[in-house]
Amino acid sequence: MQSVVTFEKPLPHLSLSDWDARLYGLQVTADTRRADAFDLRHSAHQLRNETRIKTDWDSYHNNNRLRARVYEIEQWKSTLQELLERLDREMAALKEEKASTERELEQLNMPLLVCSECLSNRDGRRSTELTYDLADTELKKELCVTESNKKMLIDRCQSAWEKINKLEVVKFKLQLDLNDKNEALQIDKDMLNLDKDCANITYKTDSLKNPKRMITYDQWLDKCESIKKMAMDELQDTLRLREALFVARGRARNALRAQTDVTNYMLRRRIYDTQRARNELEWQKMKMEENMDKLSTELKTLGEQFADKVNALKVAETRLETRGYRPGIELAGDEADIGLKEEVRNLRETIRQLQDKLDCAKATYNALEATSIKIAIDLNDKNQSLETDTRALEMRAALEPKRAQGTDKNLILASMADEVPNVEN
Repeated sequence: MQSVVTFEKPLPHLSLSDWDARLYGLQVTADTRRADAFDLRHSAHQLRNETRIKTDWDSYHNNNRLRARVYEIEQWKSTLQELLERLDREMAALKEEKASTERELEQLNMPLLVCSECLSNRDGRRSTELTYDLADTELKKELCVTESNKKMLIDRCQSAWEKINKLEVVKFKLQLDLNDKNEALQIDKDMLNLDKDCANITYKTDSLKNPKRMITYDQWLDKCESIKKMAMDELQDTLRLREALFVARGRARNALRAQTDVTNYMLRRRIYDTQRARNELEWQKMKMEENMDKLSTELKTLGEQFADKVNALKVAETRLETRGYRPGIELAGDEADIGLKEEVRNLRETIRQLQDKLDCAKATYNALEATSIKIAIDLNDKNQSLETDTRALEMRAALEPKRAQGTDKNLILASMADEVPNVEN
């Protein structure tokens, strides 16, 4: 193939003025373009400086905000951690107080059993000894005090159990909030250490969106304050409850100790009164037996005198009857006849008096014997009552507190019992 040669059309010739105008136009255009380039470089440099400064300041302020946020979360974490530790200590102390109260409650079973046994034994008294005396009244009061103490301690233990459950709930909430704060703290620290040179930075889709669970700062602060206030309130309630448990145990112990002392005093007083009455009855019985012996001797003597007077009357009447058979004028009312008749009348009067005295003496003896029997019965009742009260007092010796001896007593007096370890053999 043959190439085709084309010739360009020559440009028209310009005049000198046109050439100068064109040169001037190119100069103006070049100056304008250089000015525009200068302005663009200047504005670009200014923009770069402004954006760099703004970015640096924004990064600086946000880093400060993150540091402040990390510090605030750490402060709240420290506060909640301290509250959690205090809560654990209070729970342990409350459980110990509850265990002490339960032990005190178990120890009330012995006074209750002893008091019931004493009342049951004293109900076995016989006859007139079965009385509503002061000892019986105080025993019933002690039973009421023991039941009241038991009910009070049971209520306190129930309150402590409910409070422990509430503390468990508060502890769970605190731990949950602490876990959230630890996780948030770790995230904020990681973001604080994150910069533009890190490898794990990428574009995120819709990074300005707000998560559905996001709350305001004031709401977050209110929730933190509410959790702190809840924990503080529970700690104060726990402290008051522990004090109430301690006071309840002391009050129950003191009330029972005072009532036990009064009951023991009344039992000892009743034993003393019974012993005095028994001694009086024994003396009366002894005197009765002495009088009965003397009266028995007197009755024997009166019987002998009565028999002697009867025989004497028989002799006198026989004399009178026999002298009535005298013959003739010999049957005369002489002094012997008058004397015998007087003797018969006197003997009959004497026999009547002796008979009356014998009847009175026998009646008196029978009365003495009946009274002696009554005294013996009453004496047996009093001995049985005395034995019952003495046994009751011996049973109540188990309620007396054990007194420290030797070194233990010295440690208690010196308030060093808790500082010396217990050595078990």
